Amino acid sequence: MARAMWKGAVIAESEEVERVEGNLYFPPSALTRAHLRASDHTSVCGWKGTARYYDVVVGDQVNRNAAWYYPEPKDAAKNIEGYVAFWNGVTVEER
Repeated sequence: MARAMWKGAVIAESEEVERVEGNLYFPPSALTRAHLRASDHTSVCGWKGTARYYDVVVGDQVNRNAAWYYPEPKDAAKNIEGYVAFWNGVTVEER
């Protein structure tokens, strides 16, 4: 079981995750959508493609661009298409 938490709220939880470059990527079905807000931020990875971001929101607290995903990854990263990873203070643990 893997879980992503911030400010005491569960942002994602799943038995099945993908591990890429030390990050755990959660399937879309594992997300607590109420804690995610679309961001305009993007970044580019040479082998994965263009990442889109979410702000993580708990109550009135916002962790900007703390979650990212690849909506249309390059072929080498198709296994994480739509999966979401976290950083910037979001605690990710595996049990």
